[in-house]
Amino acid sequence: MLTFFYHLDSLPLVQANKTPTMEEITEDPPTSAILLDHCHFSQVIFNSVEKFYVPGGDVTCYYTLTQHFLPRRKDWIGIFRVGWKTTREYYTFMWVTLPVDVNSESAKQQEVQFKAYYLPKDDEYYQFCYVDQDGVVRGASIPFQFRPENEEDILVVTTQGEVEEIEQHNKELCKENQKLKDSCVSLEKQNSDMQAELQKNQEELETLKSINKKLEEKVKEQKDHWETELLQLKEQNQKMASENEKMGVRVDQLQAQLSTQEKEMEKLVQGDQDKTEQLEHLKKENGQLFLSLTEQKEHQKKLQQTVEEMKQKETTAMKKQQELMDQNFDLSKRLSENKIIYDALQREKENMERENDLLKRENSRLLSYMGLDFDSLPYQAPTSDQGGAGQNPRLVYGNPYSGIQESSAPGQLSIKKCPTCNSDLADDIFDLTLEQQHMQSLCLNCPICDKVFPAKEKQIFEDHVFCHTL
Repeated sequence: MLTFFYHLDSLPLVQANKTPTMEEITEDPPTSAILLDHCHFSQVIFNSVEKFYVPGGDVTCYYTLTQHFLPRRKDWIGIFRVGWKTTREYYTFMWVTLPVDVNSESAKQQEVQFKAYYLPKDDEYYQFCYVDQDGVVRGASIPFQFRPENEEDILVVTTQGEVEEIEQHNKELCKENQKLKDSCVSLEKQNSDMQAELQKNQEELETLKSINKKLEEKVKEQKDHWETELLQLKEQNQKMASENEKMGVRVDQLQAQLSTQEKEMEKLVQGDQDKTEQLEHLKKENGQLFLSLTEQKEHQKKLQQTVEEMKQKETTAMKKQQELMDQNFDLSKRLSENKIIYDALQREKENMERENDLLKRENSRLLSYMGLDFDSLPYQAPTSDQGGAGQNPRLVYGNPYSGIQESSAPGQLSIKKCPTCNSDLADDIFDLTLEQQHMQSLCLNCPICDKVFPAKEKQIFEDHVFCHTL
């Protein structure tokens, strides 16, 4: 019996021909061009894989999902000829069945059955491979063949020493396999880092190519610009040569002018010496003027002090003048008030004189009516307040005016008029206090400066008060 030991990561690469299947006709599985170095064969483990299968019968593939692997809808299991390079080289395939509960223990044990019609007919070595929907291999089985049974495969007799030797050889191969797996992981990491660095270098290369292209365009533009400038400079050089010839003639003329100017310069130097002597003389005069200016400054300081004293005196005088103006204003205000009172009293006096004249005329009329002379009557002072009812003891026949006064006095002698507004006031209530109150009601006093205005000049009074607010 033949015994095969294969390492999953170091299988020989042999191209295999692919036969179309029914699944391929309906829909091709997802594949990729990823090489074996980037595959992870330990995430799906194939169980109970025979060393060979008899042609003409269906083949059931048993596999186990590891703890950290989650199957997806487009995952599939293919039969690959040993030596395949990419997942595109499958011979036939079957879609995997998604478990209902991924976390259950039964969901980890899965199987898929391949029909005999789609299986290979040759005796080459094949293996099962679990491919996810990204086209990455997640697990691979040991190699097997499709051939009929042989008598050599039915019975195998080995000695105990051969068994121990085979077991020792298997242990050594397992250790070597583990070392190779560790080395593979390290190489995968290095390859990933190198691919990242390669990608970064490619991006930098693209950037540098773009920059280089821009620089080439810029250099070309700069070159064209320089050629244009070179032509311009050549033209300018020709112009400068012709101008240089003209400048040679001009230099000769300027040299002649320079000799003339040197002679003039000698005259100017002589004149400068004369001006230097004048300057020394002016400096002496300036020193004398400076002394005089110092004296004037001292005199000016004295004048300023005098001015300050005068300003202080003027300020004091202004304050006194302001005080006098305030006193004058108060006196003017008092004078105005006294004038108003005087005018009121004068009008009252005139009214009383008019009333006295009226009374005199009335008295003369009454005396003439009674046949008496007012000047011949002796003066009698009233002795009672009975309204003329009492008799004077000096008169034999009594008071001849008593009857007349009772009839005429209440109408004329008991009435007084206001000297300002000419209104009638009762004699018995027209005392001094009421007179002052009546006068105040007829006058308007300013609440700010106490100036007095007549009541009829109300508009003038309001304008005066408004001026205080401005």
